[in-house]
Amino acid sequence: MLLLGDQLIRDAGVAIFELVKNGYDADASNVTVTMRNIEDPQEASLVIVDDGIGMDWETVTEVWMEPGTDYRTRQFKDRKRTTKYKRLPLGEKGVGRFAVHKLGRDITLISRQYRKPEVVVQIDWVQFEKARYIGDVKVDVTERPARVFAGDQTGTRIEIGRLKDKWTRGMVRELYREVKSICSPFAGPENFQSELVLDPDPGWLKGLLKVDDVLELALFRATCEIDGKKLTYDYKFSPLPAMDRVKGRKSKPRPMSLPQGSSLAEWEGQPLRIGKVKLDLQIFDLDPQVLALGVSDKKGLRDFLEHNGGIRVYRDGVRVYDYGEPGNDWLNLSGTRVNVPAKRISNNIVIGAVSLSHDQSEDLVEKTNREGFVENAAYRQFCKAVLFAVRQVEAERNQDKDRIRRAYAKGTQKEPVLEDLLRLREEVERLNLQKELGGYIDSVESQFREVRDRLLTAAGAGLTLATVIHEVEKGIGAMVSALHRQAPLDQIRQLGEHLAELTEGLTYLTRKSGLTKEKASTLIRHALFNTDYRLRYHKIKASNGIDGEDNPDFNIRCTRRLIIASLMNLIDNSIYWLETEGRRDKRIYLGTTTSLSHGPAIVVADNGPGFVDPPEYLVQPFFTRRPDGMGLGLHLASEVMKAHGGRLEFPDPGDCELPDGIDGAVVALVFGGGK
Repeated sequence: MLLLGDQLIRDAGVAIFELVKNGYDADASNVTVTMRNIEDPQEASLVIVDDGIGMDWETVTEVWMEPGTDYRTRQFKDRKRTTKYKRLPLGEKGVGRFAVHKLGRDITLISRQYRKPEVVVQIDWVQFEKARYIGDVKVDVTERPARVFAGDQTGTRIEIGRLKDKWTRGMVRELYREVKSICSPFAGPENFQSELVLDPDPGWLKGLLKVDDVLELALFRATCEIDGKKLTYDYKFSPLPAMDRVKGRKSKPRPMSLPQGSSLAEWEGQPLRIGKVKLDLQIFDLDPQVLALGVSDKKGLRDFLEHNGGIRVYRDGVRVYDYGEPGNDWLNLSGTRVNVPAKRISNNIVIGAVSLSHDQSEDLVEKTNREGFVENAAYRQFCKAVLFAVRQVEAERNQDKDRIRRAYAKGTQKEPVLEDLLRLREEVERLNLQKELGGYIDSVESQFREVRDRLLTAAGAGLTLATVIHEVEKGIGAMVSALHRQAPLDQIRQLGEHLAELTEGLTYLTRKSGLTKEKASTLIRHALFNTDYRLRYHKIKASNGIDGEDNPDFNIRCTRRLIIASLMNLIDNSIYWLETEGRRDKRIYLGTTTSLSHGPAIVVADNGPGFVDPPEYLVQPFFTRRPDGMGLGLHLASEVMKAHGGRLEFPDPGDCELPDGIDGAVVALVFGGGK
């Protein structure tokens, strides 16, 4: 029972997803997830309510409480649809209901069928930990007159107490996105919806965009249908109203045959039961010059796509988890984009939905742990066919993207050599000389990448050296100025002591050090101390949030000098952009947070202009908007975090606690340990 309830379900988001999906199978039109007192771990609880057909005594005791029942499987095989909305069940394994144990230890279920008594089930999961046999555990199941579902109401209510997770702002915002993504934005069931409510509302969901508002900003749209061995698609380019230099374009429906090895009709002579597949794609252009032509909330759009972008899979309009989630690049869009980034789409610029009929896609079998399909032959053919359709849409989009760039681009940042090799490769292909010259180009590119990557690692020292020079120069200059004006001896002595302490602190960056256990507060303090002169010179107020009640300290096993150097590089970026902005009240904040979903983090934030480019570009080597910049700072910080088993993130200011007015760039060094 513990295996089914706690270890089979990956995390709380998947657990709630399963409970909401149960409401769909119960013929519900609405499922509401209410998080009560979520800021108080002792009093927090979850309530999931649906208005479905409910369960009677027999269904609760013989189906809901029986692990691994084939109740839904038999319904599906017999094609027994629900009475009201004519749905086929999505559940198969009979274990999704045990997701409640992933969420909390006290469970109360209340359910009622039409004109029948309410059935009440109370479970204390702690008892299963103590007992040796299931028969030794008491589970209370009773009937009573209707109280929760009065009159002719039916449905199921699950109350979960003694929650296992301490829910943070970032986790709740992530759950909101998952709950809202359960139904397809293109072909979801019109008679089913789910929502997340916070009671009381701490304002954690403030500022989250809705998908309908975002879809209006997509420039490139396509609908594809894959039927057996045939693909048919139509495509439309719709420029924003202010884009008067380019005209819209619409292609006629284009039928074509799928390449060999991508058929949905058969595999190695055996028929496949996948059925027709529909693919809806809404593709965005996040180039700053394009966004300036008609997108008012540029940061909001980028943040929404960063969290919600990707191509998801839906059966009968209800999502198959977790395709399209951050980290699940099931079509390998990012991997294929590496070699030709300008020509390929990535997950953070597309909102897509693959729609399947549950009745016709029996060969696509969901895994028991509810994390996608079993990777059988049918699944592999399915992926190939969908990716082929995506490539056709990319070819259409690239034509219009090139027209936009020619009409509006004022020059773009390029990576040395690789961009030139790309143009050379295209010219060789145009002249059909791949056989004669392709091998040479591949060899040059491979060797250049190897040399580049090795030198990038060494480049971190060069970046940090520039910071060291700045700080020591400022310290010496302050002492010279004090001596020139014949300042009091005590003041000169203090400047000398400070300079000595500064150079001692900077040796942290040069000493060879392996992995050591360091406090986050120590790393922050050294980074701020090492940049103190520059911050004061530029009249920037730097605050150390580690002293605040909401900024807990934590231990990090790390190479100290690399983390401090990364923090100093981030501070240097903030200094530059705060100066560029020209504002008087310039502020930088360093603190910690446990609100992000992937683990504790050190946060560097400011009140400057913020980022205008998506994160995937920010961490690319040589990508910079600073005229004198190398474009390596964020890339190296990202590589340092990967080496420490963590990640560099660019959270929305609302995803973690920040001081009032700190609403510019936010960068988080996340050290893992989360879900």
